[in-house]
Amino acid sequence: MDKFVGLAGALALTAMLAGCVARPVGDFGRAAPSWTHDTAMPAAGDFIAANRGEPVSSFNKTDQENEMHDRVWRFLVAAHAKDWQFDSAVELQRTRIVRPRDESFTIERYYQWLSRTEYASSRTRYSTVGRHITADIDTLPTTFAVICKVIEIDRQRAIAYGTLGHDLAPRIGEEVAARRYENDAFIDWFVRALNYRHSSYGYALDNLLVETPHEQSLAVDEALRRMSVYVDRANRRDFCASPGAGYNGGGVVIPSRFQHLGDTEIVLPK
Repeated sequence: MDKFVGLAGALALTAMLAGCVARPVGDFGRAAPSWTHDTAMPAAGDFIAANRGEPVSSFNKTDQENEMHDRVWRFLVAAHAKDWQFDSAVELQRTRIVRPRDESFTIERYYQWLSRTEYASSRTRYSTVGRHITADIDTLPTTFAVICKVIEIDRQRAIAYGTLGHDLAPRIGEEVAARRYENDAFIDWFVRALNYRHSSYGYALDNLLVETPHEQSLAVDEALRRMSVYVDRANRRDFCASPGAGYNGGGVVIPSRFQHLGDTEIVLPK
C-alpha cells in the first residue's frame, strides 16, 4: 500500500509539473503521443479523482470510447487560435487532475485573439471565423456518431451485467457504473465545449459587425446558423439521429444581425 501511495504521489507530482504545458499537437492538429500526457498524468488523475470521491473505472476502453476521446479532443482545445480555450487548463481537466474548469470560461477570448491578429484586409477576419465554424461543422457528424456508439456500449454493458452479474465479482458492478459516469461526464464536457465555441463565434461576429462592418458577415452568420443545429441537438443529447439530420438549410441564407446587403465575395471555400 505504501508503495502504491508513493507511486501515485510521484505521478501526481509529475503531472502537476507537466500540467503547465498543453498536450503536444502533431500533424493536422491531432494530439501527439506522449508518455507524460498519455500515461503519467492520467494515472495521477485517476488517483486524485478517486481521492475526491469520484467514480474511477479500471476497465479497458473500447475502440469506440478511444475514438470518442480522440474526436472530441479537438473541440476541447483551440490550437488554431493560440490557446483561446485555455489549453493547459483543459489538459489538467482531461486527465482528471483537477475538477472541471471549463464552466468558468468566458466567451470574449476568441474575439480578442481575432482582433489583435494582423490581417491585410479587415474582411479576412470574417473569412477566418467562417473557416473555423465550417471546420467544426465538417467534423460534427462523425463526432456525434461515435458518441452515439459509446452510449450504446454503456447500454450493452448494463444489459450484460444485469444478465451475468450474479456470476461475477461484486466490483464489476462498480466498474460498470464508474465507466458510465466517466463517459457521461466526457459527453457533458463536449456539449459544454460546443456551446462555448458557438457562443464565442457569435460574440466575435457581433463585435466585428460593429468594429469593421462588411457584407461578408452574411456567410459567417449562415455558417453559425448551421452550427446552431448541432448545438441544439447536443443540448438535447440527440446524438443518434440519421446522417444528414444536422443541416436542412437547403442553401437559404438567413440575414445576419445587422447586415442587409447581399454577399459580393465568396469567403467560405470548401
